[in-house]
Amino acid sequence: MKGEAPPAGAAAAAPAAAAAAPVAAAGGPVRDLDAESAKFGVRRTLLERGMFARARKDGTAVPAMAGAVAAAAPAAGQAAPAAVGGPPPVSGPPPGVRTQRLLTVVKAGAIQGTTREPQDKVNVWPHLLAIEFVALLVMLALLTLMSAFIDAPLLEFANFNEQPNPSKAPWYFLGLQELLAYFDPQVAGVLLPTFGMIALMFIPYVDRNPSVRPSDRKLAIAIFTVFFMASSILTIFGSFFRGPGFNFVFPWRDGIFFDDLKTLLE
Repeated sequence: MKGEAPPAGAAAAAPAAAAAAPVAAAGGPVRDLDAESAKFGVRRTLLERGMFARARKDGTAVPAMAGAVAAAAPAAGQAAPAAVGGPPPVSGPPPGVRTQRLLTVVKAGAIQGTTREPQDKVNVWPHLLAIEFVALLVMLALLTLMSAFIDAPLLEFANFNEQPNPSKAPWYFLGLQELLAYFDPQVAGVLLPTFGMIALMFIPYVDRNPSVRPSDRKLAIAIFTVFFMASSILTIFGSFFRGPGFNFVFPWRDGIFFDDLKTLLE
C-alpha cells in the first residue's frame, strides 16, 4: 500500500518552520531597552551597541528586544527570513567606520563624589630632611667665611697663680651663672635647668593646637615670651653688668669685663 503525498502547502511551510525554529531558540529572554534607558539615563542606541558587542565577544545570539520581536517573527503563511536567500550578515564595520565599545555604565554620583579631604602635610623624607640638609650646608658655608675674616685667637696658657677676675662662662651659660647670684647652687645649677629641659621635651605632647595664627595661641606665645625675655635678660646682665668679684657694674662707666666680647670688639 503506497503512502499519500503531503499537501503542497504543508511541504512549503515545513522548511520555513524549521528555519524559524533556531531564531526563536537562540533569542533567549526579551530585553526592554526603552525601560532600561529610562531607568539608567542611557540612550537606547548605546544599550543596543553594548548588547551587540557582548554577543559578538561571547559568540552567542543577540537577545530579542521588546518592540522588535513582532517585526522579527515571520507572519503566518510567509517564509522566514532565514529561508529566503539574502546577503550574508556583515561580520565587521564598513571601511572607514570606527566602532566604539560600551564597557559599563556608572552613575554620575559614584564617580564625582570624593570622600578624602586634602591634607597640607608632607612626609619627613625627603621633604623636611632635604630642606634641613640645605640649611646645614648654608650655615656651614657662613661659619667658614666668618672663620676666615674674624680672628678668634686662643688665650695664653693657664696660670694657676693668676686667676681671671671675674671668671665668666661662655655667653650661652652666662644666664645660669647669673642665676647663681640669686639662688642656691642646687636650685640654679640643677633643678631649674632640669625643669627647662623636661618642659621642652613635653611641649609636642602638651601643645596640640594645629593653628598657626597668633590670635589662637595667646597662652603659648605668652609663656614663650616670658621664658625668652628672662633668659635674654640674665645673659645680658651676666655679660655686661658683672665686673670683678662678679659684682654689679655699669659697662659705660666701669668697662666691659667679658673676654670674648672684648676680643671681638678689639
